[in-house]
Amino acid sequence: MINYKFLILVILICFTLLSSQAVNASDYKYPDYAYEFLGLDKHENFNRKMFNFNRGLNKYLIRPIHVIWASILPQYAMDRINGVSKNIEYPIRLMSNLVQKDFRNAGNETKRFLINTTIGLAGMFDPAKHILNIYISRDDMDKALSRRNIKLGNFFVAPVIVFTSPRDIFGRILDTAFNPTTYIGSPIVAIVKAGMTINETAYWQTLIYIVEASYADPYEITKTAFGIDKYIKMKNFDRVNIVSEFRVKSEQDDKLHKNNDVKLNVSAEIVKDSTNIENDETEIKQDLKNVSIEPNIVLANYYPQSPVTDSMRTMLLSNPDVSKSIWNEVSPWNRSFMKRLKTSSVNLAEGRDNYKFLYLLQKDKNSPLAIVIPSTGDGIYASHAMTFAKMFYDSGYSVVIHGNPFQWEYVKSMPSEYKPGLPANDASALRASTNKIIKKLQNKYGYSFENKVLFGTSLAAIDILFLANQEFKDNTLGNTQYIALCPPIDLFYSLNQVDKFADEWQNFSDDLKDKVAYASAKLVNFYLNGDDIDYEVNRMPFDEDEAKLITSFIMHQKLSDVIFTIENAPTNKKSNVYDDINKMSYRDYFNKYIKNNSDFDEKTLEQGVGLISISDYLKTANNYKIYHTKNDYLINSTQLKQLKKIAGDNLIILNNGSHLGFTYRSEFQTDLKNTINQMNYDL
Repeated sequence: MINYKFLILVILICFTLLSSQAVNASDYKYPDYAYEFLGLDKHENFNRKMFNFNRGLNKYLIRPIHVIWASILPQYAMDRINGVSKNIEYPIRLMSNLVQKDFRNAGNETKRFLINTTIGLAGMFDPAKHILNIYISRDDMDKALSRRNIKLGNFFVAPVIVFTSPRDIFGRILDTAFNPTTYIGSPIVAIVKAGMTINETAYWQTLIYIVEASYADPYEITKTAFGIDKYIKMKNFDRVNIVSEFRVKSEQDDKLHKNNDVKLNVSAEIVKDSTNIENDETEIKQDLKNVSIEPNIVLANYYPQSPVTDSMRTMLLSNPDVSKSIWNEVSPWNRSFMKRLKTSSVNLAEGRDNYKFLYLLQKDKNSPLAIVIPSTGDGIYASHAMTFAKMFYDSGYSVVIHGNPFQWEYVKSMPSEYKPGLPANDASALRASTNKIIKKLQNKYGYSFENKVLFGTSLAAIDILFLANQEFKDNTLGNTQYIALCPPIDLFYSLNQVDKFADEWQNFSDDLKDKVAYASAKLVNFYLNGDDIDYEVNRMPFDEDEAKLITSFIMHQKLSDVIFTIENAPTNKKSNVYDDINKMSYRDYFNKYIKNNSDFDEKTLEQGVGLISISDYLKTANNYKIYHTKNDYLINSTQLKQLKKIAGDNLIILNNGSHLGFTYRSEFQTDLKNTINQMNYDL
């Protein structure tokens, strides 16, 4: 983790090394990872206030400095300066390794320094990494102290440097002592050091922005990340060379798969059939025995791992042109597709926050409009939404990115009685907000938007199909078509699947911290070294247990944000909301906030959460396309056959990819682009 150079040491006077007290979390369904890795937050009221102070300080002082800096220097220059800065910090990493008695890594750091100082022109370039595969480590003196069994101490939030601890502060002092620039005291060097510090910390602005925009409670997620990161470094999990392991594993598996393709593809299919539909299951299967779910799209050389792991391959979905620019993201000169998207808002309920959306219009005022809605819990800045929006824009559509209805910002903008999760209700809300967005853009820019496409993934996919059913009965949006990727066919079944995977953390209760930290370290390495990975090998560096831990953490975090918002929990002081959140599964949420606060009876609710309940629309209409896979872990083959019988050729089935784990593949993207272009032509 990047070391900030702001040493506010007076904070040490206010804090002492207090031992953590135990909490009784025996009735928790899901672990409190912040507590697991850091212990009690003894100064939470103070910490939250200081955290919010830092957010304001960053917004009004630090970020503007970074914007100016990134407007003067293009990204290429910033990267070169950052390389020099990292190269100068070699003594810190060397001493850290020596204190740890890790002489092998000390040797690697020395090789890196010598190679990059000479061939790499003082560190501006990194031939040690690109030629010899010697990667820079994240070692510092805080890590060295942790490896020598010095405890973290009682954590707290300090001005500017955010989360820290007595050990962390002491480590920073030692880092400063081992930094060669500390001992060169001239005005020119001071200016250079200031520039390097600004340059180094500017890289954090994008992450800070994403955290603040994506999470209802940025404090809690930042605290959790701080604790996991410290544990990763203490256990040396950040030394795992994911890229090397990834390549070796892939080469071995490629040889195995080439000799055993048929067996692997069969094993990836769902073999257990169950359904929540209130019919005799034997009759259902008998009725569906002649329904074929042979794939329409075959993904060549897609070697499945497990359905949950395969689903994580959606991380590979990207388009360099979405963010491609010679300028840093914070620079106003950055004119990438992502930065060209404009922000606006509409009011959805009196007395509530306005709801923000992103949009980018074609020059042609008669262009069709695509409304892109991302997956469960994702907001308007979801990277996948921007990638899909770019596909539509390149095909001649004006685009709007609308957040998922099951997302905290949407909840915050809706009437206080709104509780997301019931597709029929969410579709009605989505229908109303979409109409307001369209009318605002039409009135502001004079566009007609006579033809529209709604595109949704996962939970948003079932929402837009329910919306389509409502439009089928009472058209308000005009001429509209729909594309749904991996909608839950029976939402209750899908919720139970998510909860079942989330419950499996208890299988690792004895070594939960190690499992979570190791999986997190792999995830971080995967993102940091993504450019060095050949994605064509079709493999994720996670086993099934790790994939389940990561997926369940992400899904429960999204649920946490929604509950945090519904309960109107404060961000500036301690509350007991997480005591309830950590006891609540998705089904518990449904029972508490929807079933117990609804006029619908149990049978009506059951019918209102599945695609079978809108079968009249799906059988009759031809203005939609559904993409699904045979091994999506949120459905089963009986449900897929039922959907195929109803939707017919409007359902496109892939042979592999689990839940959205096929979106990065060229076979799917080619078919999707053809569908987009065909809809544009039909419109």
